[in-house]
Amino acid sequence: MSWFRRQKAGILTDTRDQIEIPEGQWEKCPDCSEPIHRRELEENLLVCPKCGHHFRMDSLGYFRLLFDDEQFELHDQNLFAVDALQFLDRKPYTDRLGDAQRKTGMNDGARAATGLIGGHGVSIGAMDFSFIGGSMGSVIGEILSRSIKRACEREIPLIIIAQSGGARMMEGALSLMQMAKTSAQLTLLEEKKLPYFVLLTNPTTGGVTASFAMLGDIHIAEPGALIGFAGPRVIKETIGQDLPSGFQRSEFLQEHGFVDTIVDRRELRNSFIHLLELILEKD
Repeated sequence: MSWFRRQKAGILTDTRDQIEIPEGQWEKCPDCSEPIHRRELEENLLVCPKCGHHFRMDSLGYFRLLFDDEQFELHDQNLFAVDALQFLDRKPYTDRLGDAQRKTGMNDGARAATGLIGGHGVSIGAMDFSFIGGSMGSVIGEILSRSIKRACEREIPLIIIAQSGGARMMEGALSLMQMAKTSAQLTLLEEKKLPYFVLLTNPTTGGVTASFAMLGDIHIAEPGALIGFAGPRVIKETIGQDLPSGFQRSEFLQEHGFVDTIVDRRELRNSFIHLLELILEKD
């Protein structure tokens, strides 16, 4: 057993704890600490096979998951943010935008697509946390607004997949205006009596929660997603009290009526197909 244990300073140690996992091949589940091979994780739709923890999925991942045969048309890829305020913190906003664009291959923190889900035409606007924390700036607001308009023009349902750390401070008031802009656009959808579904993923916070993410006809959340306006730490420091267990998580919000249902990602496509059939198909 000398190969299995070694003695150091008079203490026997298990060398299994010393093994280094090759970077990029394995992921460690933040909930159960189970090491998962990247291929297995991707085959399981980025859900831990042991405890069911939902790793973050990007917008393209959701499109491939939801649309029939992974076929869809992307829109609005020619929209790019401008540094209207010439904002500078640790580095210029223009540099942050360039870094995020090179890292993600996206023009900004949301994508729009149309296609079929269970044979029904659907317009989807999906946010992406990998682009500056999914922070809502002018381009994200425009992409989501156009997704709403597209649903109205084609008379098809709308799905918005929310995933955001809040407003984009580098755009100041321009960012905050997107709350009113997207909310106003949703009234057009209501006038046409077209269904609006919101998928709340981890995290959905700040101005996104305070506007379009909570205006859906049906709110679906992924298990364990953080959903709220201010973060738990900020709230706790403000009110000076300990928060309830699981506060601002999907399960807590469902219990208190803010979320209609919680759906495991592996059942998400079937759930949307079922909802679309219930709402759209006539006898």
